[in-house]
Amino acid sequence: MIEPNDEGTSGLSAFEDSLDYVTVTVGGQLLGLPIGRVQDVFIATRITPVPLAPREIVGLINLRGRVVTAICMRRRMRHAETYAIPTGAEEHELTAVGLDQGGEAFALIVDAVGEVMRLSRTTFEPVPIHLDRAWAAIAKGVHRLDDRLLVVIDVDAVLNIELPIAA
Repeated sequence: MIEPNDEGTSGLSAFEDSLDYVTVTVGGQLLGLPIGRVQDVFIATRITPVPLAPREIVGLINLRGRVVTAICMRRRMRHAETYAIPTGAEEHELTAVGLDQGGEAFALIVDAVGEVMRLSRTTFEPVPIHLDRAWAAIAKGVHRLDDRLLVVIDVDAVLNIELPIAA
């Protein structure tokens, strides 16, 4: 049984009033991925390119025998790239966050993975109107932290990449 805390609310109630995120950074911006969507965090060392794929899809990764589609968040957010995508025999270490959608595995290539943050639902705000259009298209909202803005990512929107039409 969950007991009330000093404020008179139960621990379960406080948990229900919070939102949990795995934080990542891309181009210096702090982003929050809903923790329920994150499967794992790993280092991608080799990515197999996919010919004619959209620019955001940098290739495929073999992760423990599973084929994973790798999406570069810098490209998805229209940032300049500052790292090389490892292909073929060359190896570089890239930080990736594993996601699953509809039985398909995806990896978001990010600059860094931070901590897990639990934030109050009361601090969640809609996407600001002045947010860059490319960012606003993949954001659910924001949390204003003491020293920066946490942009909450809409994972479904990130994974919804327009595929080229085959001729």
